[in-house]
Amino acid sequence: MQITTVGLDLAKHIFQVHAVDATGQVVVRKRLRRGEVLPFFAGLSPCLIGMEACATAHHWARELIKLGHMVKLMPPAYVKAYVKRGKTDAADAEAICEAVARPSMRFVPVKSAEQQSVLMLHRVRALLIRQRTMLVNALRGHLAEFGIIVAQGISRIRELIAILTDESADAVLPPLARRALAPLVDQLLDLQPRIRALEAELLAWHRQSQESRRLETIPGVGFITATAIAATVTDPSQFRSGREFAAWLGLTPRPNSSGGKERLGRISKMGDGYLRTLLVVGATAVIRYAHKKTAAGSAWIAELLARKPARLVSVALANKTARIAWALLARGEVYQAPAPAAV
Repeated sequence: MQITTVGLDLAKHIFQVHAVDATGQVVVRKRLRRGEVLPFFAGLSPCLIGMEACATAHHWARELIKLGHMVKLMPPAYVKAYVKRGKTDAADAEAICEAVARPSMRFVPVKSAEQQSVLMLHRVRALLIRQRTMLVNALRGHLAEFGIIVAQGISRIRELIAILTDESADAVLPPLARRALAPLVDQLLDLQPRIRALEAELLAWHRQSQESRRLETIPGVGFITATAIAATVTDPSQFRSGREFAAWLGLTPRPNSSGGKERLGRISKMGDGYLRTLLVVGATAVIRYAHKKTAAGSAWIAELLARKPARLVSVALANKTARIAWALLARGEVYQAPAPAAV
C-alpha cells in the first residue's frame, strides 16, 4: 500500500517509524537502527515526514529532503497533546504522524548547515562568557577574604590580575594564595582572546549577510543580535505579523482570560531565551540615551519612564524592536527613523 505520511521519532541509536496510507490505516510500524534510516526512506516514494524539532532534527530533515521527501518539524510541546497514553517510542511516533497532518499545526523551518554554524558560534560564545563570569566571581570572592576589593565591571578585573601577578605584594596576599589562584587567572586570560575570535567570525558573517545588515540599522541591535535573528528566523513568512513574532520570542503578556474577562500578566518567556535576552539588553542600552533629543523614539521612551519602572520599559522597547525586526525581514527594507514631532 502507498505510504503518504510518516512519523519519525528521533534518537541517538534506535529510531521509531510509524507510517500510514491515504486512508489513515497503519502500514508500517517498526524500529530502525541509525544506519538503516536513510536506506529505508530511500526505498519509499516521496511522502510527508514529520519529526519533532530537536538537536539533530535539522540534519535528518536535510538528508530526507535530498531523497525527495517533504519534511516538517514541529515543537515537541505541540506534539505531546497527541500522545494517547504512556511514553514509548512507538506512541511518540504515532503522535508525530497524527500531528503533522493537522492543518492548524505550527511548524519549525528547517535550518541550513550555515545557519546552524552561525548559531553554534553564538552558543559557544555564550558558554565562554558564562565561564568568564564564573572565573571573575571566583576571583572576587577569594580576594575579598583578604580585604582586596575593586569596582564592579569586567573592565576592572585587570586590577585584580595585577595584584595577583605582583610578587612584591606578599604583605597583602600570601604567596600560597597567589599560587592557588594562578590557574583561574590563566584560564581568564585565555578566554578573552577566544571570545574575540568568535566575535570576529560573527562580524565576518554579518558583513556578507544582507538580512543581518538590514537588522543592524535598528536602534539597539548590533551585529551580535542581528546575526542571531538572521540565523534563527529562516522564513519570516512563518509569522503572520510582528506581534506574532514578538509572542514567539516570549515578549508579550501571558493571557489568563475566562468568562469574557481579559487578564494579562507578565511576559510569557516561552520563546527563544537567547534572542529575548539580546533584545532586552539592546533596549536597555537605548534607554540610557533616551534623554538625548536625537535618540530614536526618545519621546515615547520618556513618556513610559515617567510612569513605569525602567526594566518594564526595556521589555516594552524590546517588544517593539522585535516587531520592527520582523517587518524588515518580511519586506526586505531598512529601518527608517520616525520624523521628529512638531514643537
